[in-house]
Amino acid sequence: MARGDGKLTHDLFSDDKRPQDACGVFGVWAPGEQVAKLTYFGLYALQHRGQEAAGIAVSDGSSLVVYKDLGLVSQVFDEATLATLQGHIAVGHTRYSTTGSTTWENAQPSFRTTPAGTGLALGHNGNLVNTAELAAEAREAGIRSAMGATTDSELLTALLAARPDVSVEQAAMDVLPKLRGAFSLCFMDEHTLYAARDPQGVRPLVLGRLERGWVVTSETAALDIVGASFVREIEPGELVAIDADGLRSQHFANADPKGCIFEYIYLARPDTTIAGRSVHSARVEMGRRLARQHPAEADLVIPVPESGTPAAIGYAEESGIPYGVGLVKNSYVGRTFIQPSQTIRQLGIRLKLNPLRDVIRGKRLIVVDDTIVRGNTQRALIRMLREAGAVEVHVRISAPPVKWPCFYGIDFASRAELVASGLDDEGIRRSIGADSLGYVSLENTVAATEQPKSRLCSACFDGHYPIELPDAMGGKHVLEGIEKAVQLAGREPEHSSAYAAEDALTRP
Repeated sequence: MARGDGKLTHDLFSDDKRPQDACGVFGVWAPGEQVAKLTYFGLYALQHRGQEAAGIAVSDGSSLVVYKDLGLVSQVFDEATLATLQGHIAVGHTRYSTTGSTTWENAQPSFRTTPAGTGLALGHNGNLVNTAELAAEAREAGIRSAMGATTDSELLTALLAARPDVSVEQAAMDVLPKLRGAFSLCFMDEHTLYAARDPQGVRPLVLGRLERGWVVTSETAALDIVGASFVREIEPGELVAIDADGLRSQHFANADPKGCIFEYIYLARPDTTIAGRSVHSARVEMGRRLARQHPAEADLVIPVPESGTPAAIGYAEESGIPYGVGLVKNSYVGRTFIQPSQTIRQLGIRLKLNPLRDVIRGKRLIVVDDTIVRGNTQRALIRMLREAGAVEVHVRISAPPVKWPCFYGIDFASRAELVASGLDDEGIRRSIGADSLGYVSLENTVAATEQPKSRLCSACFDGHYPIELPDAMGGKHVLEGIEKAVQLAGREPEHSSAYAAEDALTRP
């Protein structure tokens, strides 16, 4: 097991960072295949879902090994490392933290030893909303957290591994119904690969077939890269187990589908399919509907690359205004282990996007992007385009205004920081300096997904949360708060309340 040095990565654009998903998961059961390499390339296809850490767990049937570290997939693994990970079962994970800090201990797959002496490794995409309640239950049962680990994923692994009297499969059937929130899981012991999805199916999870095995992963794009054929989605409330006896399935809860609408807008790769709908096609259709809803007289439609590209194509097609490339993106700028200097920070968006002056000079531009979070990036972008000679800048957003935080696995800004929660469209237009501003409506966004609204979660737009939230949500560092409370109190937190430990932090 590899251990990193604990350095944190820095986001050069953290003043207005894009919405980030929790993670990407990949699991494979394939005797005779190089499962570590398959997982490596599967994680490569899921790198967009998390850039803080990566890890792979592998079993050869007798032992289970986990290798993980902070950094991108290509930074964590090399040929020599992968060669040491031999077996026929693997679980991989790319992490963006929505619970717990960015530390080596919180990288996944998380690992626990069962009372029988076997291993259990787990990768999780999503976010639980009853973490404090589960932590209290674990303490009552005498289950201790792993040294330094402060994630709901590690807590879930501990709960699954703690049962001495039952199999992992039966433990999952007992534990999974207790979870509240979003979870798409890949986990394994020495002999079996498991996959499970929350009853609402908030985060995507799909099943694929190899010639000599099976794959479970977050997106169909990861199936493509390893040569697996798409079989079906893991159903909401379903637990799948794959071993030498084949694939078996059972349901731990009734399905109540509420897939995340933001997967269609931004989170998923455009070459992924969700619920039978091409993500790229959905985004192009959002652009078409945006053009009908908010037309403008202009000379050129340009995207904010890469996330705004499909919608800009749709806008151009529907409006008849030519599509062009007005901004060049440096794909290699993002997270780094080096703290950026003040000079670099002041350059801001120019590190990531630079204008093509010959293309935009003297033009009336329609600039298509997927979201506005705090507005800082758009403000700098519009200023940059005007300095490069744009006559007018009309901003069009291929999603409704984001007004509410997500508790199901997307790391949005807090509600106080979301510009759309405090300003109307005209106020935002003035704030970012655009000549006009238009958002596509929620109704049109839903229509573009080709899913009924009743099967989608759109809480970040309308504040209607389909999974009930506790009165006290603890936040990203809830488990760290509980551990601190225990240290301050010098005793175990009271078990009568799931939030007693959080309360202890605020007591005089």
